[in-house]
Amino acid sequence: MIGTLLARGSVIPADRLEITATGAEDGIVLHLGGRLNIDSSPLLRDRLLAMLLEESVGAVIIDLANVSYIDSSGVATLIEALKFARKRQVALRLTGLQGRLLHLFETTGVLGLFEVNGAGSSSPGSKVY
Repeated sequence: MIGTLLARGSVIPADRLEITATGAEDGIVLHLGGRLNIDSSPLLRDRLLAMLLEESVGAVIIDLANVSYIDSSGVATLIEALKFARKRQVALRLTGLQGRLLHLFETTGVLGLFEVNGAGSSSPGSKVY
């Protein structure tokens, strides 16, 4: 089976996106694993918009550490969620950007739109209001 091996030892099929939500001190952490592409971005979009509609969410942190691939539809989904979060006055942060994903976000200028936390981020990003 072709897949992406995650740090915790599980394998995600190469054509899938795994989404796991956990609580955090100031909001929700959305852990992504696998491929964020034209096939999987609608699922992420629906999940993010549902979270951002919740009254009690203070922040949504998207952990991209285990994302092996992202295409333009995945980036567009993150930007759409950022716009929606700003309207709702919810912080939307990225964490776990590294390697090719970090390079993509830096060279396209998308990194500067987001508040970024975690290893691999060379830019503090901009605050989301």
